[in-house]
Amino acid sequence: MNRVLVGAGGRTVEQVLVERAAGGPVRFWRGQGRYEVGQLVEHRVEVDRQVWRVEAVRAGRSRTSFAGVFDLTWEPSADRWLLVRVHD
Repeated sequence: MNRVLVGAGGRTVEQVLVERAAGGPVRFWRGQGRYEVGQLVEHRVEVDRQVWRVEAVRAGRSRTSFAGVFDLTWEPSADRWLLVRVHD
């Protein structure tokens, strides 16, 4: 599950575990860390997948402690969630 390929511009391909509610992801696990989604920035549907851009903080840290902006994708045909980009 922790296969990570990191490229230029924060692009990555990393399978992650995501807990989702009606409005989208609410938390996800990346490696040993759990991230809590604070805000949904964008949601769009592309061919064969859905993409959520979220602001999230590392669990256990203050909500004022910003962790980053992440692009998470759900690929229903493969039944998997991927982290595809980490924004600076």
